[in-house]
Amino acid sequence: MGVQSLFLTVFLTGLVLVAAGLGLAILLSPRSFNQQKGEPYECGIPTKGDSWVQFKAGYYLYAILYLMFDVETVLLFPWANVVRTLGFMGLFSIAFFLLILSLGLAYAWKKNVLQWK
Repeated sequence: MGVQSLFLTVFLTGLVLVAAGLGLAILLSPRSFNQQKGEPYECGIPTKGDSWVQFKAGYYLYAILYLMFDVETVLLFPWANVVRTLGFMGLFSIAFFLLILSLGLAYAWKKNVLQWK
């Protein structure tokens, strides 16, 4: 059995299992055709007024910075596991990565993005 046929078998098995799971969910799930099911709500309280409210751009920037440093943490864990096998180039690459992130943090700090107003 070659690599291509093994890949095809795994791919088709995954496709069949996903299709079977979705099909069973559609067949067995309870249905409700109530008109209230389509209305927007928050915490069970009906909305009053316009639901489209603009948010300050600072909130988005704060969230992007959080995601940036969250991804940094996620990338540092696997790197820390293999740091001895990577040698000097691994150390240099992660130092360069941290330098770019530090420059981004310094820029955000300079622009007062981190102040919650």
